[in-house]
Amino acid sequence: MKKDSKEQKNQTLAEGSVETLQAEVERLRMENAYLKKLNALVQNKEKSPKKTKPKSSMN
Repeated sequence: MKKDSKEQKNQTLAEGSVETLQAEVERLRMENAYLKKLNALVQNKEKSPKKTKPKSSMN
């Protein structure tokens, strides 16, 4: 009886671990996608010329 109980417990833990790891992988994928988009926005902003030019005074 004890052996079956231990095997069942180990199987439950392994299934829980797999689900936990899958959730973490998904979270990391979303974080990676977010950071890639943020990096692209920063790079695009650095490349684009500034819209406002300082006005020179003609006094």
